Amino acid sequence: MNPRPKLRSPPPSSVVISPASPPKSLINKMPRKFTRSTLTLATTLFSILALYAFFNTFIFSDPPNNVSSVSFSRNYNTQNLKSVKVYMYDLPRKFTYGVIESYALARGGEKQSDDSLLKYPGNQHSAEWYLFSDLNRPSLERVGSAVTRVMNPEEADLFYVPFFSSLSLVANPIRSNNAVVAPVERPAYSDEETQESLIEWLEQQEYWKRNNGWDHVFICQDPNALYKVVDKVKNGVLLISDFGRLARNQASLVKDVILPYSHRINTYTGDIGVENRNSLLFFMGNRYRKEGGKIRDLLFQLLEKEEDVIIKHGAQSRESRREARKGMHTSKFCLHPAGDTPSACRLFDAIVSLCVPVIISDHIELPFEDVVDYRKIAIFVDSNTAVKPGFLVKKLRKVSMERVLEYQRELKKVKHYYEYEDPNGTVKEIWRQVSLKLPLVRLMINREKRLVKREFTEPDCSCLCSNQTGILTTL
Repeated sequence: MNPRPKLRSPPPSSVVISPASPPKSLINKMPRKFTRSTLTLATTLFSILALYAFFNTFIFSDPPNNVSSVSFSRNYNTQNLKSVKVYMYDLPRKFTYGVIESYALARGGEKQSDDSLLKYPGNQHSAEWYLFSDLNRPSLERVGSAVTRVMNPEEADLFYVPFFSSLSLVANPIRSNNAVVAPVERPAYSDEETQESLIEWLEQQEYWKRNNGWDHVFICQDPNALYKVVDKVKNGVLLISDFGRLARNQASLVKDVILPYSHRINTYTGDIGVENRNSLLFFMGNRYRKEGGKIRDLLFQLLEKEEDVIIKHGAQSRESRREARKGMHTSKFCLHPAGDTPSACRLFDAIVSLCVPVIISDHIELPFEDVVDYRKIAIFVDSNTAVKPGFLVKKLRKVSMERVLEYQRELKKVKHYYEYEDPNGTVKEIWRQVSLKLPLVRLMINREKRLVKREFTEPDCSCLCSNQTGILTTL
């Protein structure tokens, strides 16, 4: 092996002159002090000119069309973000308008020949209707959305399956004490059969088979929606309210999107303030629930005798909603204990009422946490601490009026995220959240194609669930 060649120093007589340096002869003729000061001055002037040019061009330049620099920045970012292309399946009617019709028929309604006459019933799971309606709007009305509807599936990044799964779950006749209220001659409706029929239809579609469903988006906002077939759609992006009824290998914050329920009471239209909020704490809802919701009965026992606390048992009805609206609009804090699942629409009723939510739900997942800091709009208390006698009321009474106003200011800033009818509200944010899943969808599609097929005894990295650390961050 040849030894590494030694680096040679240039001969003493040689002088390396950069192209920008003045000729040696000129340097030799200049006085030494003059040469150094001149070069230093020239370098300084050049640096100043360069900085001026940079700031003038990129920092202080006027945005086009005389808009403010803030709005220009937002518009620039919006225009340069490439929207995700979504193809919405033209499902057979029985999965969309047919579900609405079945729901109406089970409640004594009449069969309609014109789908435009069918009205989706207002309930807390109406997100599926709002998303369906939004994609059916003309593209000119959807300016600023993170997704663009395409009519050619070959152009699509994602495929939206607009099955009204939550409405399908409750489309059967209303039952009271196991007796069918609707007339017996009404046609029978089976949610389970409809779910299975949807999968049969999907499995015949080329684009479903192409990527094993990874690039498909399903809405199943009710905790029990799609329960019969969830294992067959779990690869897709699921739009859900929480993980209360889903297994670790079925749903995850990594791939799915948490949706807010549609609020049931009217939005508070007044300004911030505590003058008209005479009650300390308000709650109205079912007292007796299952599993994690058993805490409700304990809270009733602790709070129902407190002087400035209103806590009532009440089922869904127009009268109950009127009472809830009055109570939330006139209370400083609104209680949000877990129900049969960690979340409920009551939280979003409180937000649009500017009533500071007091969340007592140890496993709750919340929508849009990348843009909403819930610590600024809500108080969190873990279940074990909340049921200590006197703790909750004492804690709330210590909150200063200035702090309550701070909570209300933040609530007012973010409440549009929970307004489905606001053009810049919930629907727009849901699509933004969906669009953020695209890189992961592509990763999983490519990853699956190269993996050796095998059975897992534990969920792999594509099925990571949140809230597994056991770390408490309440109080």
